[in-house]
Amino acid sequence: MSELLKNIDARTRLAGTNKLEILLFSLGKDLRTGREETFGINVFKVREVMRTPQITSAPDMPAAVKGMVSLRGILVPVVDLADFIGMQTETARDIMIVTEYNGHTQGFLVQSVDTILRLDWSKMRVPPEMLTANLGGLVTAVTELQDGRLVMMLDVERILSDTAKYDDDVVYTHIQPLGREGVTVVYADDSSVARTQIERTLNALGIRGIAAMNGRQAWEELQKIASYADSAGREVRDMVQLILTDVEMPEMDGYILTKNIKSDPRFTGIPVLMHSSLSSMSNQQLGRSVGVDEYVPKFEAQRLAETLSRLLLREEAAAQAA
Repeated sequence: MSELLKNIDARTRLAGTNKLEILLFSLGKDLRTGREETFGINVFKVREVMRTPQITSAPDMPAAVKGMVSLRGILVPVVDLADFIGMQTETARDIMIVTEYNGHTQGFLVQSVDTILRLDWSKMRVPPEMLTANLGGLVTAVTELQDGRLVMMLDVERILSDTAKYDDDVVYTHIQPLGREGVTVVYADDSSVARTQIERTLNALGIRGIAAMNGRQAWEELQKIASYADSAGREVRDMVQLILTDVEMPEMDGYILTKNIKSDPRFTGIPVLMHSSLSSMSNQQLGRSVGVDEYVPKFEAQRLAETLSRLLLREEAAAQAA
């Protein structure tokens, strides 16, 4: 099955072109609806696809976590995605997608895998509110295939957050306020969990945040701010001091957003901080190649706060020196 994932290193060349490749999979027929839906996950987050090895149950785990498996000496938690999203199905799920993101490795049980689909992020749409509500906010994007099927991208970061419980409230109490007034950060992320963490981090720092659900929304908001600054005879960096962006987002990804910002002289002097679960060195290098100033892995609130503080204070000092 891992034949599907051969040449994955070559796929990193897609970054910066607003394209992605997703692995399509099914969780079986939902007995409530009689439908078999198609889901997708970014290939960058998939390490391998395999028959599910023997799972060892473990106590005190969330219901959707079926236990642990040993993969080459590493204990990996296994999540039944159908159970997690509340599907009722009688189909056995004996295929496991091994994923790696945010520095964590986990296995997702699925009924079958289909193929790898290459498409443009602009073809991925923000899901309608009804779909988001029905699946508890677990779908971050949807796209339609040529055969009429809809593919739903699951918020894998939400799954990790809900099953691993690593984002403890105490983290935010240790964040030191920036101690500056009038600081604004525009941030873009399609994951509701990530946006909440960013918002809580900014609140702890005493910073105002302007949220966007994807790169296109962030770019439109920045255009509005730039137009207002121009009409008021002000610099954009007087109104926005930093831009924080995810990589994977429907309609416009973080690489294209960064390219747009760095190629527009109106945003000169405003740092771009990339905040992503794609934390490999290759992804960090790709971010820097399009002009990203720094890179922070997701779900490390203390590290995010420290990086934000350092960049914001550095830019303030540079502005005063100028």
